[in-house]
Amino acid sequence: MELVAFDLDGTLLNSHQRLSDYTIETLERLKASGIFYTVATGRTHLAAMPCIAGHHFPEWQIFKNGVEWWHPQQSQYRHRHLLSPELIAGMLSSFEEHQVTPFVFCLADDGSHQVYHAPLTGHLSDHIANELGNHDNMSLHPLHELSENARITNISAMGHPDFIKKLVLDSQGHVHLTAYSGGGIYNPDAYWLDIHHSNVCKGSALMELKAEMGAERVIVFGDGDNDLSMFEKSDESFATENAPLHIKEAATNIIGHHDEDGVAKYLRQRYNL
Repeated sequence: MELVAFDLDGTLLNSHQRLSDYTIETLERLKASGIFYTVATGRTHLAAMPCIAGHHFPEWQIFKNGVEWWHPQQSQYRHRHLLSPELIAGMLSSFEEHQVTPFVFCLADDGSHQVYHAPLTGHLSDHIANELGNHDNMSLHPLHELSENARITNISAMGHPDFIKKLVLDSQGHVHLTAYSGGGIYNPDAYWLDIHHSNVCKGSALMELKAEMGAERVIVFGDGDNDLSMFEKSDESFATENAPLHIKEAATNIIGHHDEDGVAKYLRQRYNL
């Protein structure tokens, strides 16, 4: 049995951050053929839902680079390797120094999601705050209200690429943290940043899911640095044409562009869909 995993942005999603009609039809054919497949993305579950709303992914889904799992049938979350305020204190100082607004995602005791953020510093942080504020089971709070007992899943942010790159470098001085960044897909001046515990990644999450499902092989599709861990652990890995050169070099092979249904076209050929 094969387990197929898709990154979202720059891979399965088009330039409108959505599944194309062609991709949706392909996924339905994949489901009908009995192939097991899922998503493995740096997005949160709530941020991913509007993007994949056109198709029902039936298996465990991997979010926040492996920190957060969601099962649609069971309406159940799993979380791996949470952070504490003590572990992120130094990193928050770096955000303040570089004038980028951090959004600290936490799990409340009742299972709801809380996000704590510093003062908003521009239109990119305004955009994140507006998007997060539209979710019914998520609440926004000022960063100074963050409890010392908070259970933190990750820190996210958006900013100019120069500042985001500096934050990635700063994160390397914290042994318990891993940072991923990327951008330019939808806005050349808007780079995203995600920071979480260093003990979790897409690759380790997929290996855990592989063992749980009893899969023999794992095949993955991606385009960014946070996909490299699943490239390394999978049996086959495919980079989209739009991926940077070092991602393509790490892949088993290269397929079509994300905005030209590259993944879907490859799936139809490989599985005779």
